[in-house]
Amino acid sequence: MLSKTLAVAVLCLTVLGLQAGSPERSVIQILTFSQQPQFDSPWRSDNVRRSGGSGFVIKGRKIITNAHVIAWAKQILVRRYQDPRPFQARVAYAGNDCDLAILEVEDPSFFDGLEPLEFGDLPAVRSAVVTCGYPAGGEQISFTRGVVSRIEVQNYAHPGNRFLLAVQTDAAINPGNSGGPVLQDDKVVGVAFQGVPGLENAGFFIPPEVIRHFLKDIEDGKYTGFPEAGINLVPLQNPAYRRFLGLPEDGVGARVDSLRPGGPAEKLLKKDDVVLEIAGYPVGSDGTVLYRDNRVSGSILFQTVQNGETVKLKVWRDRKPIEVEVPVAVYQGDRLAGNQYDVPPRYLIYGGLVFTPLSADYLRTLGRDRPDASSSALFYELYYRRSEDPGGARSEPVVLSTVLAHPANANLRVRGKVLVNRINGVRIDCLEDVAQALGQKKEGAHVIEFAGQDGFECLEREASAQATPQVLETYGISSDRRL
Repeated sequence: MLSKTLAVAVLCLTVLGLQAGSPERSVIQILTFSQQPQFDSPWRSDNVRRSGGSGFVIKGRKIITNAHVIAWAKQILVRRYQDPRPFQARVAYAGNDCDLAILEVEDPSFFDGLEPLEFGDLPAVRSAVVTCGYPAGGEQISFTRGVVSRIEVQNYAHPGNRFLLAVQTDAAINPGNSGGPVLQDDKVVGVAFQGVPGLENAGFFIPPEVIRHFLKDIEDGKYTGFPEAGINLVPLQNPAYRRFLGLPEDGVGARVDSLRPGGPAEKLLKKDDVVLEIAGYPVGSDGTVLYRDNRVSGSILFQTVQNGETVKLKVWRDRKPIEVEVPVAVYQGDRLAGNQYDVPPRYLIYGGLVFTPLSADYLRTLGRDRPDASSSALFYELYYRRSEDPGGARSEPVVLSTVLAHPANANLRVRGKVLVNRINGVRIDCLEDVAQALGQKKEGAHVIEFAGQDGFECLEREASAQATPQVLETYGISSDRRL
């Protein structure tokens, strides 16, 4: 009788997928309490908010999840399957460019009885996958079955300006699913991470190629990021132009349209070179490669190696092929054009004037409907100046974000949301330049010039210097700067 009861119990557990060693048991619920700064008032922060996500155990007694699940975290709690106890966790590594993070749990007993999940290979299109996690709407683990719809390079929403390989599935990926494993034959073939607004029955997960790159990167104890070569390829499909270059009409080869100044490829390639192969993969005339039966952007081949390594290219130049090895490197020059995490925004307050770096996060504070010239100048400076006018680009454009009212600044016409060009004749390339330009003025008035049609303003030097501590006290600000 006992053996029959035991057999029934085992059968029930098997049907539910909860038997010992079942991969679902290593899926973790994550509760995050986060507080994001206000980028237009950089000394302030929003209210603390609670959000949920998922993760899973990997070797080394660690949890992998999405970086956006733990972004700006003040406290992270994790829970095991059907265990009511919360455990404290902390971020060990955060790869914001690939939306992955590693958590460590303070109590080592948390991992007792939990088997690390193993990674599989990139799943084939039309193959079945199962998404596991703790989506919003309940507290229990959820399983969703679907198929792989397509594989291509996608914009990762968390960084905002990084394009990496991603897999689309019709398995539901809802808020809270983020960070959970996507399984095929009990192996992890992806990490669920984002959906597309307005696109029904579609979600995306991070493929094993990206996950393994992230895990290899952190083996040295720090995270560096996904590298690039600084090459902009464009299609080369015009038959007349291909004949002019001496290329056959075989659908192979994309043209180098531009090279990023200072980028790894600048000294090795030339504009109008034609890239025929990247790392042994033939490059289509549209700039794509056939990667594991998927036609994807050739840019992914520069992301398969680590920072400082090289990638072999076959290039058509002067009507003949040549081979070059191009080093790749992580690029941070466009950091402010992406979403910011982990580090609070820098600022400087002087005489009630609040200066802060121009960033994508700052632009979002302006709202969607700002067609005026000032906002247009800000958008151009952040997103287009670096490619159209590299010599005039600033390493960290600075804006006058707002003016905190005080008698010393009462007569100023410009009250914020403008790009700072010069202060006392000094070109402002970063926030430190603001501090230096204001500090070196010993007599007369400060002259602050703005970009575009916003003109200039003047501040009485002594009055504005005396006003700064009064402004801080009036508005309850602890420091005049965060540099």
